Formats: sequence, C-alpha cells, structure tokens
Amino acid sequence: MLDVTTLALFCAATLGLLIVPGPAVFYIVTRSVAQGRGAGLVSVLGVHTGSLVHIAAAALGVSALLAASATAFTIVKYVGVAYLLYLGLSKLLRRGGDEQPIELPVQTRRRLFWEGFVVNVLNPKTAVFFLAFLPQFVHPEVGPVWAQILLFGLLWVVLGVASDGAYALLSSALAGRLRGSARARRRLDVGSGLVYLGLAAWLTTEKA
Repeated sequence: MLDVTTLALFCAATLGLLIVPGPAVFYIVTRSVAQGRGAGLVSVLGVHTGSLVHIAAAALGVSALLAASATAFTIVKYVGVAYLLYLGLSKLLRRGGDEQPIELPVQTRRRLFWEGFVVNVLNPKTAVFFLAFLPQFVHPEVGPVWAQILLFGLLWVVLGVASDGAYALLSSALAGRLRGSARARRRLDVGSGLVYLGLAAWLTTEKA
C-alpha cells in the first residue's frame, strides 16, 4: 500500500488548501456569523458529508479511466495540474472590492445540514476539483486505484472537518468584525491563489 511519505505529502498539501478558505468555508463562516457556532458546525458536517459523494464518484471514475487507458490516466493528472494553475490565477486576478456581505435567513439545524450537503453535492466545481487533486497522489503499481482515492478522500474529509470546524468556531467568536469585510476576503483570495499555484508547481516538479 502507500508509503508514509506519500500520505504525509498529501496531508501537507491538503492542509495548505484547507487553511486558505474557498467557497465552502465562506458559506460556513457566513452561517456561523449569522446563527452562531452550532449552526456553523452543523454546516461543516453537511458540507463534508456531501464531499463523500464526490470522493466516491472520483474513485469510480478514475478507476474506470485507468482500466481503459494508462495514457489517459496520465493526461488527466496533467490536466489536473493545469486546473490547479487556473484556480490559482483566477483567485489572484479576482476583484473583490464590490462584494457585499451575504445575508442568510435563519434555518433549523436539520435544514442547515441538508443545505450544506446539497450545496456541496450540486457544485460541479467540487467534483472537478476532486478529479484534479486526488489522482495526483495515486500510484497504480502499489494497489487498487479506487482504494487509494477513497483513502485520500477520507483523509481530506477528516482534515476538512477539523479545519472548517475551527473556522466555524473562530468566525462565530469574531462575528462582529467579520460582517461585511471585503478587505479580509480579498486577502484570503490572494493567499488561496498562491497556495494553488505553489501546489501546481510542486506537482509538476514531482513528475519530472
């Protein structure tokens, strides 16, 4: 099975991506600011339950692709690097000065969970991201591809729940300061853009 070094590199890359937030974190933060930490934590569970659906789809899709053509699998990995580069550049070039704070209606916790689940499951960008990111760490020669992707996916979810949970707790505590902060969002965009570009560059070097 996979060696400890590969798992450690995956965890480091995942934490680098999770620490600098994306759309899911902004949703969780907004819920935490509007309804408190309980609502934020329930939203975290909903979002990452939705992540499991994308992970299962990635495991099935990538395994089928590899069975059809090893060359196609390699092409997908390079396309994944290109997609990470695109994400990084789009974050850096994004103009956030006109963004307005999002106002969400108060919901029950059950509704919050299922809303987070549906928002994540129905987001095609999340599906594309998992298809771009997870295969970068797969080594077909060491075991079944689907098992490796499921393992990486579960690690992602565990780290994601911890990271996003921390954002929910912190944002609920700092709710007043976070409301309507366009400058803070722009700084997060720049940070996430640099992380994506750095990860893409590292993955390209690893393939050389």
